[in-house]
Amino acid sequence: MSVSSEPLLRELRVLELGHFIAAPFCTRVLADLGADVIKVEPPGGDPVRGWGMQANGQSIWWSVHGRNKRCVTLDVRKPEGREIVLDLVKRCDVVVENFRPGQLEKWGLGPDQLAEARPGIVLVRISGYGQTGPDAHKSGFGVIGEAKGGLRYLGGYPKNVTDLPPPRAGVSLGDSVAGLYGAVGALAAVLDQRSTGAKEARVIDVALGEAVLSLLEGALPEYGLTGKIREPMGSAINTAAPTNAYPCKDGTWLLIAANSDPLFAALCRVMGKPELADDPRFKDNRGRVEHMAELDAIIAEWTRTLTPQEALEQLEAANIPATKIYTIADVASDQQFRARHMVTTVQDPQLGSVLHPGVVPMVQGLDRDTQIRWAGPPIGYHNREVYEQLLGYSPAKLAELQEKGIV
Repeated sequence: MSVSSEPLLRELRVLELGHFIAAPFCTRVLADLGADVIKVEPPGGDPVRGWGMQANGQSIWWSVHGRNKRCVTLDVRKPEGREIVLDLVKRCDVVVENFRPGQLEKWGLGPDQLAEARPGIVLVRISGYGQTGPDAHKSGFGVIGEAKGGLRYLGGYPKNVTDLPPPRAGVSLGDSVAGLYGAVGALAAVLDQRSTGAKEARVIDVALGEAVLSLLEGALPEYGLTGKIREPMGSAINTAAPTNAYPCKDGTWLLIAANSDPLFAALCRVMGKPELADDPRFKDNRGRVEHMAELDAIIAEWTRTLTPQEALEQLEAANIPATKIYTIADVASDQQFRARHMVTTVQDPQLGSVLHPGVVPMVQGLDRDTQIRWAGPPIGYHNREVYEQLLGYSPAKLAELQEKGIV
C-alpha cells in the first residue's frame, strides 16, 4: 500500500492573530503538519522576537517559534487593518487568537463578523480563563495557568524537604498545552464544518488553567470522593516504587523506574542484592511505597558508586527503564533523537545553522527534515507574497499601506 508523501494539512489555511506563546504554538503545530499559516504581526513585530538569547540581533528562539509560517505585518487596530484582516479571513479555514476576551469584538472582528466574511470559519480563542465566567476578564499567562490548574503545586517538593516555593518547569508549559488543545479543537471543528456545511462560526474556547487541569490524572476525582489532596512528591511517585532520581558519582542524576515486581527483582540482582526482592518490606509494590525512603537510600548507595554510563549499561542489559536526566546538551547529542531527526539542523538565513526540534508527530512517508520548510522569517518577509499574490493588491496599494503604517 502506497503512502502519500504530501503534508497532511496541505489544504488548510490558518490566520494567526496571536502573540507571545499559546496561539503561535498552536499554529506552529498546524504549520509543521503542512498548513498554510499566515501570521499577522504588528508593524514592529511580535514582542516574542525580543525574547531569549540573541544572535546577529535576532532571537534564536524565533527560528523555531516562527518556522513554517508566512509572516506579514498589519496594524489590526486601525479600520483599514480590520478590512485587510477580513480579506484574509475570506481565504482561510481557521483563525487563531489569544487576546483578552472581548478584544476582537472591540476591533469589529468578532465571530459574527468573521463568519460573514468566511461562512463556517473556525475561531480558536486561547485565553487565561476562557471566554465566559466571572474571571474571563482577567489577564493570564502560561505560568498563571500552571498555578491555577494545580500543576505548579504538584511540581514542588514535600513540605518536610524544603519551604521554597514550587519551581516552574523551565518552559511555558501552560501555553504549550493550551496551544496543543487549540490545534486539536481546530482540526475537529474543520472536519465537522466540512461534513455539515455549517455557516456560523465555530468557536473553540481554550483556557490556560483548564488545559493544565486536564493533565492532572486522578487528582480531582480522588479529592471529590475522599477529600484527600494529592501532595507533591518531588522526583518520586507516591503510587509506585522504586521510581525516582538517584545521584551518580559525577554529580548527575539517574532516573530509574523499576516499579513492577519483576523489574524490582531484576534491579536487586543488578545491584548485587538479590535478597532484597524477598525482603518483607519490599516484596510487593504496596510495601515498597510504604518503605520508599529506605529503599531509595539503598538504591542511591549503589548509584553513587557509578557514573551514569556505567549504571545504564547494567540497567539496560536487564531491560530496566532508566535514563540520565538530560540537559539540553545531552538531548542534542542523543543517538535516538539524532537517528529519528528529532534533533536536526536547519539553515536559517538570519542565523546560519541552527538546531531545531523535529516535527511531532512523525508521519509515515514524510521526511521529517523537509517538513521544516523554513525557519522563522524576518518581520514582514511575506508581505508582498500574501498581499499581492493571495489578496490581489497592487504594488501601489501595498506601498500606500506601508506609507500609512498599516502594514
